[in-house]
Amino acid sequence: MILVTLGTQDKDFSRLLKAIDKQIENGNIKDKVIVQAGYTKYESKNMEIFDLIDKNEFDKLIKKCDILITHGGVGCILEGLKNSKKIIAASRLKKYGEHTNDHQKQIVGEFKKQGYILELRDFNKLDEVLKDLKKFKPKKYESNNKKFVSIIDNYIKKDSHTSWFNRYRYLIKNGYRGVILSLINVFVFCLLFSKISVYSNIIISFFITLLFELVFILLMDIKINKSLIKYSFIKVISLLLDLSFIYVFTSIFNNNIIYSKFITDLLIMIFTILIIFCFRREEV
Repeated sequence: MILVTLGTQDKDFSRLLKAIDKQIENGNIKDKVIVQAGYTKYESKNMEIFDLIDKNEFDKLIKKCDILITHGGVGCILEGLKNSKKIIAASRLKKYGEHTNDHQKQIVGEFKKQGYILELRDFNKLDEVLKDLKKFKPKKYESNNKKFVSIIDNYIKKDSHTSWFNRYRYLIKNGYRGVILSLINVFVFCLLFSKISVYSNIIISFFITLLFELVFILLMDIKINKSLIKYSFIKVISLLLDLSFIYVFTSIFNNNIIYSKFITDLLIMIFTILIIFCFRREEV
């Protein structure tokens, strides 16, 4: 099985997938091909494609694959090396809009120079690189080679060679969803304000907002089945905080329920985003 990984970069890298698809059509690749495409949108009858999965599932695919074809991301390359896989790395290039610069060329070049991987420069010659891979004996990766890893890691992290959106996309995604859901919650609360008691209102508003959130989850294809316990825990804590904060803030703000509700929802939204961020598994 061949595993293709494009990482979590928020720019398209279909150029690599087209090259692989072409070699499958030409009969030069007969193995099953599984693709972690990230934000690259690509359809193929020849490959099994998904976007993002959690770290545990990714590790299983890494262990299972015979060949790893990856972009020039240091994390993906190191994962392959740790699992003693034969690796072909292809750099994302700025001129094709695949990255903000060409730093992946330096990363891939360094790994190749050290004898760890093969590099795919000309995408029309993937078949030749695959032939070379059969004879290629990669240098054994030593996990204590801290200096080499540190140089590359610092290059990526300290020199900021990733777009700001890609670094903070998880917080952005949950942030705007949290704002919308908080507004829905307050709106429902205000609609029911004069009809039922405050605490009954809070509970009913909570469940109506929860229904809207489930719709968001379905529409945005957010997978929570493997973190259902954590998700449920966050929801229960949010409801308890809602009830508790209202009780406290109504005393502080002289029983101004609406004002107290706005402040409460703002604090719960911040709390929820922070907790989700702490609970979040690494995506690849």
